[in-house]
Amino acid sequence: MKKRIFSSYTFHPMAISKKINSLIFWVLQISGWGFITFVNIWVKAFLVPADKVKPSYFFLEGILFLLFSILLTTLYRNYLKRIDFVENQSQKNYIKAFAGYVIVVFLFSFLLLLGSYIGFEAINEKPLELSLLIVLSTTLNIAIFIFFWIVIYISVKLIARNQRNKIDRLKLEASLKESQLNTLKGQLNPHFMFNSLNNIRGLMLEDVDKAREMLTRLSEMLRYSLNMNKVNAIQIKEELETVDNYIALSKIQLEDRLQYEKKIDESLLQLKIPPMILQMLVENAIKHGVSDQKNGGKITVIVTDNTEEIVLQVNNTGTLKSDSNSTKIGIENIEKRLELLYGKRAALVLKEVENEVQAIIKIPVD
Repeated sequence: MKKRIFSSYTFHPMAISKKINSLIFWVLQISGWGFITFVNIWVKAFLVPADKVKPSYFFLEGILFLLFSILLTTLYRNYLKRIDFVENQSQKNYIKAFAGYVIVVFLFSFLLLLGSYIGFEAINEKPLELSLLIVLSTTLNIAIFIFFWIVIYISVKLIARNQRNKIDRLKLEASLKESQLNTLKGQLNPHFMFNSLNNIRGLMLEDVDKAREMLTRLSEMLRYSLNMNKVNAIQIKEELETVDNYIALSKIQLEDRLQYEKKIDESLLQLKIPPMILQMLVENAIKHGVSDQKNGGKITVIVTDNTEEIVLQVNNTGTLKSDSNSTKIGIENIEKRLELLYGKRAALVLKEVENEVQAIIKIPVD
């Protein structure tokens, strides 16, 4: 059996990008100078009578112009790259670039005039009359052509550099946001575990069966939160199921002191929101609201919309107060996650209305 040997090649994106840029340069280089050459030949052939200068001479002059223009501007381009002019536009580099420009202009003029003189005599069988005016006008025209070539080349390079820097900056910002978001999502588990384990510790001395049930529900909650660390959005329906589980878990300890009500717009259940934010609002409402009330209180979860935004609201019995002993991990976590995901398009508002604290989150509907 014959063995086939396959060669594998790895193409680096940077190498591919350089090849594409090089291809674009040569296409523009040849087409641009080719257009100028064509116009130059056509104008001279139209203005100069054929009995004075043979048309083939203009063709030769055009070929010389095209070759010298492509060759010398390419060499000048390599010179600009060698002194790193685009990235380092210092006074020293400006002087170097200008000196190179002058050399290219005079070299171009000399070679073109020399080639034209030799070609004219060979084709028309008479010498080309070169006056000072012809030499100066040719040099001036070449200087103008080269100047505009430089302006266009530098402009394209600057635009490409700015675009590349913008893309790199956006990639860096996205990477930083993702890193920060993952860090914040990682705070969910320790925060929830801290509260739940404290509850279980107190309950174990009173009712082992309830403590066992609480541990079971806690494991389900932790499994959910671990899975949610892998995504940035889940359906409202799934989030509400978690809230229901959390309420049931909390009721084992608070019993009749905790009342729970939902007011949900059924048409919104399939829409997606950041995971765990409703659960954290409920957790915060119980910890800093209902549990502080002697007779307990009520938690109301409301999900509505106003055509442009999803409105998530959690109301709890109690008053809005500043607790110096509170770490405020939950609220700060939600605020930072909303900022990272939506910028200024989303917000979390806490307010007190008639002995009831309202936590309202507004998320844009994309």
